[in-house]
Parts: sequence; structure tokens; C-alpha cells
Amino acid sequence: MADLTGVNYNEYEETSFEPIPAGSYLCAMTSSEMKTTKKGDGQFLKCEFQVLEGEFQNRKLWAYLNIVNPSEVAQNIGRSQMNAICKAVNVLAPSDSCELHDIPMLVVVGLEKDNKDEMRNVCKDFKPKTQVQQSAPSSNDCPI
Repeated sequence: MADLTGVNYNEYEETSFEPIPAGSYLCAMTSSEMKTTKKGDGQFLKCEFQVLEGEFQNRKLWAYLNIVNPSEVAQNIGRSQMNAICKAVNVLAPSDSCELHDIPMLVVVGLEKDNKDEMRNVCKDFKPKTQVQQSAPSSNDCPI
């Protein structure tokens, strides 16, 4: 058992995990991690984005970019998506993915069915947000 005393949980609003509508959202990449594929024959970059403004502010989105993959098509798509992110945040030759963190960009979000036949968000494209003042990654976030 767990002691749950001391907090009035009725003070907190319920959180929705329903997908957000398709569209373009001002977002920033907040974390990224290189992971090995299930088969162990490739690597993908798991990117987490946070919506920065509007009705869906603070909602999270994820993109999985195939950086190394035995399928040349999958690898080309992943590397093309990475290129779009780099151009969107104007960091054209990052040596570490954390250099892409905390810089506003437009993320084009779509909807698709997952393997359980439920709708989920997918990041379809990444575009620059030139009207927003772009800030450098925080020094504690990037070891470079």
C-alpha cells in the first residue's frame, strides 16, 4: 500500500491524453535520446517536443527518426526529418542532439491510427518560426 494523505487530489484537473488536432504548432524539442531498434540492427533518435502556446500549450509530441537502419528508405526518411529539424532551428551541423533543444519551431502534426486502431499524433514536418526570438540551448542541458 501507499500513503496518499496530505494532498487534496480534487484540486487538480484531469489530464487529457487524447491526440491534439492536426495542424501546425509552435513547439520546441525538450529532450532527445539515441535508442537501438528492437531488432538491434539500427538506431533511432527519440525526440520529445512541447507545444509552447495556444490551447494545447505544454502538451507533448514525439518523433522517432531512423538515423541508422538496414532499410535505406527508412534511413533516408529519418535523416531527411533530421535535416528539416536542423533547418527549422538554424543549427545546420549539430554534433549533439541537445544543440537542437529549446529552440522554437513549427511542428506540422498529423493523425494516424496505431496498431491498436486508436488515433495518435505524428510529427509530419518541421519548419522555421522566424518571428520568434530563438534562444541558445541551456548550458546545463548540453554537455558540449
